[in-house]
Amino acid sequence: MTELREKKLFNPNGDVEIRKRRMIGGNTTNLNDFNNLKYQWVSSWYRQAMNNFWIPEEINLNQDLKDYQKLSKSEKRGYDKILSFLVFLDSLQTANLPNVGEYITANEVNLCLHIQTYQECIHSQAYSYMLDTICSPNERDEILYQWKSDEHLLRRNTFIGDCYNDFLEHRDTFHLMKVMIANYILEGIYFYSGFMFFYNLSRNGKMPGSAQEIRYINRDENTHLWLFRSIILELKKEEPDLFTPDKVEIYKEMMQEGVRQEIEWGCYAIGNDIPGLTEKMVRDYILYLGNLRWTSLGYDALYPGYEKEPEDMEWVSQYSNANMVKTDFFEARSTAYAKSTALVDDL
Repeated sequence: MTELREKKLFNPNGDVEIRKRRMIGGNTTNLNDFNNLKYQWVSSWYRQAMNNFWIPEEINLNQDLKDYQKLSKSEKRGYDKILSFLVFLDSLQTANLPNVGEYITANEVNLCLHIQTYQECIHSQAYSYMLDTICSPNERDEILYQWKSDEHLLRRNTFIGDCYNDFLEHRDTFHLMKVMIANYILEGIYFYSGFMFFYNLSRNGKMPGSAQEIRYINRDENTHLWLFRSIILELKKEEPDLFTPDKVEIYKEMMQEGVRQEIEWGCYAIGNDIPGLTEKMVRDYILYLGNLRWTSLGYDALYPGYEKEPEDMEWVSQYSNANMVKTDFFEARSTAYAKSTALVDDL
């Protein structure tokens, strides 16, 4: 494991040749030059992310205020617990992304990380807006801090949180790589039982404003997923020592643990008492996502038999599209660069 060194902020002796630029361990000048990019995918990512701009308060939650009081006990429980989990995740991301950026020596990639950090702040604002609209102040605070009182929820947060804290104690390339994988799991696995819950409420005619907030958040998270997948794939080429069989096995176990926890959490928070969703649907969909995320990094499927999106969950992709504008994820070419552009989660 190679110890990491923080970048110099002012570095007139940094490399200016593109061929010398590296994702980590480079000698960067920190100059933001949009005309000379080593990682060409950054250009499309940057424009996509910037065109995803949105303001949470633009979405009307008047109907949600009425609907929230009419939710069944199981629906309200699911809404509160899942929202508490999502609030914590985005708050944790906001705090940790600067730690990652300290050691990324490709200035164009750091620009992406800064945009992601900003978007995570917007997501936290959206969750607060949702709670401020539909809840009393006391209910709001109780939901925000459920992760401290619900042992199951605390265990979920601990998995990612401990990985992030571990990097603060061990500033080396391997622990940074584990943080990259943890980010990939968070963005690509951890959110999805929560997203599907809100979309399911909407397709049953409930909480439409909440679902729209989640659509915009989901659209942003897809770009974040794209970002970390791209970083990991670049590191596979530049830092092969981080991808020896023994290390890949650790990353694989992390992914499997993330999938296991997401299934367990989905069954706990959603269960079989909410119309339109069952524990089996949650399980099948998360196993499919686990395969999708892992194979997108160039490895074999983790869960044979779950390589295709379950037919009874196809509505999730339809709801997650903010307004039905398609994007070619792998070619990174948007069909329409506009505020409303959405990314299809085929990564």
